[in-house]
Amino acid sequence: MSPDSAKTAMAGQPLAKDLSHLFIPAQRAHQKSPFKAVMGNPTLEMINMAGGMPSPSTFPLVQLQATVRTAGQDGTLSLERTQSSGTTESLDKLLQYNDGRGMDSYCRFLRRFTELAHRPQYADWDVIASCGNTDSIAKAVSLFCQQGDHIIVEQFSFPGALCSLKFANVKPVAVSMDSEGVVPEALDGLCSSWAGATPLRAMYLVPTGQNPTGATMSLERRQAVYAVAQKHDL
Repeated sequence: MSPDSAKTAMAGQPLAKDLSHLFIPAQRAHQKSPFKAVMGNPTLEMINMAGGMPSPSTFPLVQLQATVRTAGQDGTLSLERTQSSGTTESLDKLLQYNDGRGMDSYCRFLRRFTELAHRPQYADWDVIASCGNTDSIAKAVSLFCQQGDHIIVEQFSFPGALCSLKFANVKPVAVSMDSEGVVPEALDGLCSSWAGATPLRAMYLVPTGQNPTGATMSLERRQAVYAVAQKHDL
């Protein structure tokens, strides 16, 4: 399927469910950085130093070439200081501070891959680049959990995620698994009988190629787990 046909297939999808009511108070109170507002003001007739962005003339790289492999074939990628290659930004932009969501060319690739491989069933999705799984997990947990909270995890869970939870002082609550992963009935029972000081708001699981067991959920299992999450507003 081509990217254009994938976008056509996404047309008419509903908007994503708003889960912001599950954010911790500090995250709900978060405001946009005033630096970004100033940096985006086109009426400023001055050198804008609000973001502390260095002059590209100070960057050490003028040109860069690399041999890359695409579909099993080697090719040459050339990056120029001020000119875009068509698929990748110029060196001046690649070496400059970014807005935190990831470089445009990389995010465009991730959006295209997500469209083709995962076909999200809602219209207003997007991607954000991170420094890796552990970084992503830590940021996601910080949205929904504060110190002393509990989060649902699989009986056997990814050690990197557990380390992130421990660092954030968020306590994991394990739910039993079988050959497909989390057991929906066990998850429902845990949520229904929960008597902790704060409600369970979030769950961390790996439905495909679970780490460390390698389990992958069937479509029916995913739907059953999702139904339990909807029931208990996870």
